[in-house]
Amino acid sequence: MLGENFVYFFTVQGFFVGMIFGILKSLDAIGLLSYTFIFTMFFYLFSHIIVALYYRTMTVGGYYFPKEIHEKELDIYLKEIKKREKIIDNASKITEAAAKVNSQMKEADKDDT
Repeated sequence: MLGENFVYFFTVQGFFVGMIFGILKSLDAIGLLSYTFIFTMFFYLFSHIIVALYYRTMTVGGYYFPKEIHEKELDIYLKEIKKREKIIDNASKITEAAAKVNSQMKEADKDDT
């Protein structure tokens, strides 16, 4: 989850917790609004602290990507796929020819009877 989305989610959670707490504890509208505002601000600031600590502790490092090896492997896979496509095309042609011969034989048998 992106840090920005986490802040949004946590802020909305704080709003609803503040609303529930305000409804349970306050006796007037000002109390409800103040509890909602206080809880929402606390959750908002707390989520920013959590995101900041997460990005500070997250290590971003580069690593070696063997591009040439991957390209060779992908070329091999591509050749294999092309071979298999040729085999499948040949098999489908043979199947179509056999179906045509079969239908011709059935028509010839119908004509004989």
